Amino acid sequence: MKPEDVFRNTYLLEFLGLEEKSSYSESDLEESIITNLQNFLIESGKGFCFEARQKGITLGNINYRIDLVFYHRILKCHILLDLKIGEFDHGDAGQMNVYLNYHKEKEKERGDNPPIGIILCAGKIDSLVKYARMVLSQQVFVSKYLINLPTKKQL
Repeated sequence: MKPEDVFRNTYLLEFLGLEEKSSYSESDLEESIITNLQNFLIESGKGFCFEARQKGITLGNINYRIDLVFYHRILKCHILLDLKIGEFDHGDAGQMNVYLNYHKEKEKERGDNPPIGIILCAGKIDSLVKYARMVLSQQVFVSKYLINLPTKKQL
């Protein structure tokens, strides 16, 4: 099984029960996912095991936090999930690449495959995603989430 066969391009997160409003914070989204972790794992697909929330790493004297960390028992690797409430930006890919390189060097166990990153964002421009991921040393997937299903009028 390959990672691209596992990760979805769009995640339907309507089960989170977030009220419809113009904006959410990343912590609102994360808190709702943790509260509804079983449903989130079912939506994510087979093989995901929850490991950590707001996993801290220190580079130099600067602290960073990885939003959610999972282990995928079928792919035999860690999945680092970064939540973005807005549109995907090319800097998001660079940030994830740093997290993945750190995790590969400091956290990976013998027998594990290299970690994979998922940037879960409210929207994305496919061409920007393509060029932002092109020279990354790690596997990074950018997926869109839908909190409320669009009505026929919005489609």
